Amino acid sequence: MPRLFTGLSVPDHIIDTLSSIRGGLSGARWITPENFHITLRFLGDIDDATAHDVFLILGRIERAIFSVTIDGITVFGGDRPRALVAKIVPSPALMELQAEHERLVRRLGLPAETRKFTPHITLARLRDTSPFELANFLGMISHIPRLSFEAESFEVFSSRAAVGGGPYVIEASYPLRDSLIETQQRRTA
Repeated sequence: MPRLFTGLSVPDHIIDTLSSIRGGLSGARWITPENFHITLRFLGDIDDATAHDVFLILGRIERAIFSVTIDGITVFGGDRPRALVAKIVPSPALMELQAEHERLVRRLGLPAETRKFTPHITLARLRDTSPFELANFLGMISHIPRLSFEAESFEVFSSRAAVGGGPYVIEASYPLRDSLIETQQRRTA
């Protein structure tokens, strides 16, 4: 089985806006726009039986559709910048969905995620990018407005070994509900 992770797809109107900043930064390996996503839980290289269990257990999640807000562009890596990312506001609904993914996959025996969840969309991987040039670039793209979209589903993605990530393939998609009341009504019917 290929490397797997759970995440949220990014709609076209967000992809179009974020794609407008591509280019003009030396040392940046830009992520292909169709590979933009928000990772919820990295699963890694898992065997087919575990992958099957992951697909089943994620199907038990019942959550409502929620808003995702992108609030600016930043850099991960501190003094040694390694990634240019779009910052995602960590709303309660997003954080609870990610925590549920973590709990469920740990029940299946996968190791705990050691990194703190910081929601983002990776736009470029950086290598040997000068802090001065990066500061100038961030100043030039400060015009990007705050963006929002409705998360209507979450996905299990697979990835193939490649430089800079991708291509990513959606292996399974799990719809979120218009409301939890609708879900509860279906249970009692």
